[in-house]
Amino acid sequence: MGAARILIVDDHVLFRSSARRMLESHGFVVIGESGDGSSAIMAVRTLRPDVVLLDVQLPDMNGFEVARQLAEEPDAPAVILTSIRDASDYRTRLAGTPARGFIPKAELSEPRITALLAGAP
Repeated sequence: MGAARILIVDDHVLFRSSARRMLESHGFVVIGESGDGSSAIMAVRTLRPDVVLLDVQLPDMNGFEVARQLAEEPDAPAVILTSIRDASDYRTRLAGTPARGFIPKAELSEPRITALLAGAP
């Protein structure tokens, strides 16, 4: 498979912009951005990304609900949750999510994303 095709979902334009720069500088292909859960679900159906980088706190629905809905899609993308909060704030909810994993925004990096996509905890 070639470079992972990624959809960035976050309601903060500056975060989407910085995440895009970081991802593209490491060979990922950012195929789109969404600012809320509803548009993210529609974008996944249209763009068919390999990976969705998904903020937990969105204006219309939380990332856990978006991840659950995306898991039901045919050829569901891998979902990586992110937040300004730490994983300990979401411990119970993370245990039950179909997402591949969680990365705090302050720790978002190519090695962390690659490790989650490879199946590392």
